Amino acid sequence: MKIKWSILWVLICTPIFLGNPLYAQEKQEEEVSFEMNLSKEKLGINERLRVEFTMNKDGDNFNPPSFDGFKVVMGPSQSISSSWVNGKRSFSKTYSYILVPTARGRFSIKQATIEISGETYKTLPKTVEVTAAVDKPNDQKTVDDVADESLHLVAEVSDGSPYLNEAVTVTYKLYVGHSIRVTNYRSLDNPTYNNFWSQEIDVSKPKPKNTTYNGKPYLSVVLKKVVLYPQKSGKLDIEPLALEIYVDVPTNRRDFFGGRIYTQTTKTVSAGRRTLSVKALPEAGKPANFGGAVGDFDFKVTTSKQTLNASESLQAKVEVSGKGNLKLFQLPEPELPSALEVYEPEFDEKVRTISTGMEGRVANNYTIVPSYRGKYPIPSISFSYFNPKTSKYVTVNSEEINIEVLEGPLSSSGTESAVTTNKQFVVPTGKQFHFIKLNANLTKIGTNYFFGSNTFYLLLFAPLILIPIAVFSFKKREAIASDVVGNRIKQANRLARKYLSTAKKELGNKEAFYVALEKGLHNYLKAKLKIETSEFSKEKIMQILSDKNVDGTDIEGFISLLQNCEMARYSPFSDVQMQNDYAKASEVISKLDKQL
Repeated sequence: MKIKWSILWVLICTPIFLGNPLYAQEKQEEEVSFEMNLSKEKLGINERLRVEFTMNKDGDNFNPPSFDGFKVVMGPSQSISSSWVNGKRSFSKTYSYILVPTARGRFSIKQATIEISGETYKTLPKTVEVTAAVDKPNDQKTVDDVADESLHLVAEVSDGSPYLNEAVTVTYKLYVGHSIRVTNYRSLDNPTYNNFWSQEIDVSKPKPKNTTYNGKPYLSVVLKKVVLYPQKSGKLDIEPLALEIYVDVPTNRRDFFGGRIYTQTTKTVSAGRRTLSVKALPEAGKPANFGGAVGDFDFKVTTSKQTLNASESLQAKVEVSGKGNLKLFQLPEPELPSALEVYEPEFDEKVRTISTGMEGRVANNYTIVPSYRGKYPIPSISFSYFNPKTSKYVTVNSEEINIEVLEGPLSSSGTESAVTTNKQFVVPTGKQFHFIKLNANLTKIGTNYFFGSNTFYLLLFAPLILIPIAVFSFKKREAIASDVVGNRIKQANRLARKYLSTAKKELGNKEAFYVALEKGLHNYLKAKLKIETSEFSKEKIMQILSDKNVDGTDIEGFISLLQNCEMARYSPFSDVQMQNDYAKASEVISKLDKQL
């Protein structure tokens, strides 16, 4: 009886189980998907891009693309989610990267690959456009990226509404929070300064200063200064400056002595786009001879002599000096009597550009040669400029100069003066007096012949000797140049010796001594282990030295020197301690040399 009821129960339940998708091999195999998702397809050079590779089934041997045009600052980070909803399983696995662009342009993020269930799947490539830096970047931030709140690049403009051709100084300042340290920086995108005449001012070694930014204490340093002269009126944009900053950010870890351990990261900062409202020069009161000079100037016309004889020469100088756009206007030309030979002027410039603009002088030097006896007046010349401080035009007139020729032939008219003032540049006709040397100081040629002499044979066979020497020297230089690794090692050795010698000179100056000592130790490692500066972490150094079978005591001595260099920034160190550290550095390097 029990067997009958069991058979009946199986016959009743079998259709139900067969109709349920959970028992019919979960309905059908779910289709595999492997996709690439971008946080944005257009971003500024100071923004970040998040790239995610997502799959709905677990896979192996994930191979990301090369990310040409970008730098990976975080990743890959992996996340997995799995859930059951209404009896159906949902799975998702994601590889994430945070990228920063290295240049402007259009870049293609190529295919990524992964193996799922024995088959290879690929994502579709996607194009990303990188534009100029934006004012308010909306980018993904890392979890503990303190540098985002501690770095600010600001473009300070001396005058937001200058006149046309008036100097404007743009100063780029970097504000750094006290919690981080800047180790280096490089330009990603320099402004082009369209519609401006520009001149960059040399900035000496940056010197940090204590200041405040948005009400908080910061260190500020001037990285760049540019003097601009707007060449047209209206709204003119100054493109932003973008920099990649290398910073050391504190972590929550402590070293053996209790000092905070730092980690290195990078951040892209932008000064932001600035717009100038350039005012046109006023038309009211503009002189007819105004040539575009803007600033505060002095003007004069001088001559090297005022009395001379015919066929002698004199120099007439038209000079403008002062502060303003000295390189951006034409000097006025004198109106000279037609009886004077006037040669094309020679331009003389002595101008320097400082943070407030150009200053100095520019001049045209005219060579004048009178042909006849008489008196020749050089009329007054007027020069006009616009003074932006007073917003007025100024006209300066030179004094009239009289040139008297004492001796020489009379003109064809028989008069002793020529007062016509029509300007005429005369080309010499060949009938004037010229300076001809009569005593040539010639010497008699000897009777010795060149051909067949010792000098002749020396010059004849010299190329045969020099060519092999030149070929050997060229091959030697080529071999040296091709040895890239060797050249890097030699350079690092030289730098190590340089910084250790610098450290010795700075004994007694704590900060300079330990900075030089730390650089010397780093460059020694670069020479011996062929590793880059980006790999200089204590854990990495200890691992590499251990792999090289370096004695543990020597490794600890080297690491303790690096820790002393870090602690010296925050703790007082005596001269005795500095002397001991220098001696210890020499001893440790000597021991490492023997083992490496």
